[in-house]
Amino acid sequence: MPPAESSTPQPDRPESAELAALHHRVAQLEAEARRRPGHHRLRTTGATVLVIVASVLSLLAVVAVWAHDEITDTDRFVATMAPLAHDPAVQDALANRITDAATEQIDVKTFVNDLSQAAAEQGVPPRLSQLLGGLTGPLEGALTNLVHGAAERVVTSDAFATVWEEAVRAGHATMVKALTGQGGGAVELKNDEVVIDIGPMVERVKTELVNAGFAPAARIPEVHTSFVVFSSPDLAKIKGLFRLLQILGWWLPVITVLIAAVGVLTAFNRRRALVGAALGIGAAMLLLGIALAVFRSYFLDHLPAEASPAAAGAVYDAVVDYLRSAVRMVGFLAVLVALGAFFAGPSRAAVTVRSVTGHGVAALRSSADSAGFRAGPVERFVRRWKRWLGVVILVVAAVVFVLWDHPTGMVVFWFAVAVLAAFALREFLAPARPLTPASSAPASPAPTGTGDAER
Repeated sequence: MPPAESSTPQPDRPESAELAALHHRVAQLEAEARRRPGHHRLRTTGATVLVIVASVLSLLAVVAVWAHDEITDTDRFVATMAPLAHDPAVQDALANRITDAATEQIDVKTFVNDLSQAAAEQGVPPRLSQLLGGLTGPLEGALTNLVHGAAERVVTSDAFATVWEEAVRAGHATMVKALTGQGGGAVELKNDEVVIDIGPMVERVKTELVNAGFAPAARIPEVHTSFVVFSSPDLAKIKGLFRLLQILGWWLPVITVLIAAVGVLTAFNRRRALVGAALGIGAAMLLLGIALAVFRSYFLDHLPAEASPAAAGAVYDAVVDYLRSAVRMVGFLAVLVALGAFFAGPSRAAVTVRSVTGHGVAALRSSADSAGFRAGPVERFVRRWKRWLGVVILVVAAVVFVLWDHPTGMVVFWFAVAVLAAFALREFLAPARPLTPASSAPASPAPTGTGDAER
């Protein structure tokens, strides 16, 4: 007769405990899933706001660095302004301004009267003396041509280029004062204009005229006249903004990078946030480039009547040349970061590119192995630390780039090439794709007997 079944409950089996734990975990995940949409939306909104703020600040940061460098770096300022001495438009404008300043100091009528009186005292017939008195108009034209020719010779000479560079270097401190609201000296802020005193150049023309035998030029007194470099009715506002950006200097770029980093790190999808931040900064650089072109037209349209548009355009282009270079550099770098983040993602295009690249590097390694190449312990080391080597490559490139003195768009391009070459070398030494048997190292002889049975 079979034993009676015990009514005492049996202890839970391990499978039952595991099943209960699994149910509990599923319930937790479902609860989290119900809360997740709101949480994700909050993180996404916060990250989006931070990325937009960083994009706007990137525009101001580039301008701040430019303002800081143009103000505090004398060598850069001289390198910006010195080539203007060889610009034909600037030379022509200077020659015209010097001519006007010099001829205004010569009283042609008095000169002609003195000439006529001297002729009469020498016994010249009255008819001829009278004729000399009527030469005021022609003599004015001839004098203007004479002075203008002397001025052109002065401003196109190598000596003038040296004098111009020395004057720019000496006037750099005064330019700092001008842009911060304190005038005086060779460069000053006056009546919503930044002007350069060209008195020393007039003095050189006076000396050349005297040496050429034109004695009346010696009567030209010491002249202090201005050559307009920049003019705008909003110069006071521009000066205030320029001063603010100059104070911020390199701090604003650091703040911008930190805000962008926080935006990326707080985003639910960090890779997409990085792409968005990079594209936002690239869009800001495009907007700044367009603004520079538009402001150039505005600047030229608001020049005073006596200013030369061609010379003013040359001055403007020289002053913002470094800013344009910085805009191109930051924009190019932003596009490269966006492309790098995109191709590191799971999209079909990114996976295809990585697969093709991996196959290509593996094929190259296979060919090298067939030719006798052996990586040996280097391959084992690279394969073990492969991920960290990639991090090191990026960190080293970032540090070198930050320490680079005023990188350009071309510098960014070659940095990208170097980084890609380093990753390609890492992949070559430790391919992710297994090598083909023909190209791999010779395998040891297959065991026989029981080994065959095990396989």
